[in-house]
Amino acid sequence: MGGRGASSGISKAGNKYGTQYRTLLTDGNIKFVTKVNRQSETLMETMTRGRVYVTVGGEELLKVIYFDNANKRTKEINLDHPHEGMKPHTHHGYEHAENDGPKGASNLTPEEKQMVDRVKKIWYNHIGK
Repeated sequence: MGGRGASSGISKAGNKYGTQYRTLLTDGNIKFVTKVNRQSETLMETMTRGRVYVTVGGEELLKVIYFDNANKRTKEINLDHPHEGMKPHTHHGYEHAENDGPKGASNLTPEEKQMVDRVKKIWYNHIGK
């Protein structure tokens, strides 16, 4: 798990794959991770096809990030902050909002809402809340 270039083993910033984030929990194809430090690059690529990462800050869920079969980020659900009054909201594409509509983000689809519910259930069972 890492920034741009993770599928090749080294990011554009020269960071080795797997050094930017620490795994907290894995449940099937969902991996809960936290940044190793504040300068960690955003998750853009993975070495696992179709992976879903959940970034965590402290005990709070921050983002649900989807990856495709080419190991590239396809969308992210932001849970921790609003965008144009939408919280949570989804950004689409490899880059943060390259495939978004005029508002720059969208409300969650029913499938995305199910994923958020699933992620919350897994995480809160894990931390005992």
